[in-house]
Amino acid sequence: MGTMVRTKDLLETFNLTLVAGKDGIHREIITSDISRPGIEMTGYFKYYPKERLQLIGKTEMTYFLDLTEEEQKDRVEQLCTDVTPGIVISRGMKVPEVLIEAADQTGVPILLSPRKTTRVISRLTNYLEAKFAPFTAIHGVLVDIYGVGVLITGQSGVGKSETALELVKRGHRLVADDNVEIRQEDYDTLIGNSPPLIEHMLEIRGLGIINVMTLFGAGAVRSYKKISMVVNLENWDEKKQYDRLGLDEDTMKIMDVALPKATIPVRPGRNLAVIIEVAAMNFRLKRMGVNAAEEFSDRLTNMIEHSNDIE
Repeated sequence: MGTMVRTKDLLETFNLTLVAGKDGIHREIITSDISRPGIEMTGYFKYYPKERLQLIGKTEMTYFLDLTEEEQKDRVEQLCTDVTPGIVISRGMKVPEVLIEAADQTGVPILLSPRKTTRVISRLTNYLEAKFAPFTAIHGVLVDIYGVGVLITGQSGVGKSETALELVKRGHRLVADDNVEIRQEDYDTLIGNSPPLIEHMLEIRGLGIINVMTLFGAGAVRSYKKISMVVNLENWDEKKQYDRLGLDEDTMKIMDVALPKATIPVRPGRNLAVIIEVAAMNFRLKRMGVNAAEEFSDRLTNMIEHSNDIE
């Protein structure tokens, strides 16, 4: 996705005041890691991560103010490098003149926040992590069925949008049709949403574009949803063996996350919406620890063993 985050984006998003270094507000932030230069204040810059946003809290500031003038000058000159995207100062503390001078000279923006240090760190980190999250787009339809985010995939013309339409009529919620933008959060979570241009729209061959929100109301759409499972629709193939018991746990990998996947063969007379609805309910049951396929398999085994006993 190549999101470009610049220091000015932080100014526009958060309650920050630019105190100095305005020449550098177009500097790029390349990592979501935020550094607290405490050890650097003692003069140890061997491992200084200068490409990160720096955050000076009360502890660092109190220590800095105890230094001699020479030491202060030395520290601010080493803190403000040509790649440092900015120095955030929390709690609305007064910014020392020596730091303002160094920042103006080198073009390192100094951003003042009225909030407490930990709060500033968590908000900035969350913002940056969302910006830098891995991103992809997939051809498919995303629907929220009973709270389960189901991604419906399959080749063009197999009936994904028509199935989504029926699911919406049955009270479920459309997230995206045709093109699902997906970003990864943490290690195991995929969040899907619709590109803005086609949000709340469904394309039905023969009818054209329909607006689900105006037709069915605000309850029929969602703007984003965590994806929990994939249902792949494919045209019925006589030669293929389909899973009849549901014991084969198939998965589909999107970025770093493997999602459970069911392949449903499509042919006239099969109500796909109902099948997908049941697949979602079944997924919820499994997540709660009830597995019907295993239960059936156990029953069968018991019956066979039991009939052996009778003989």
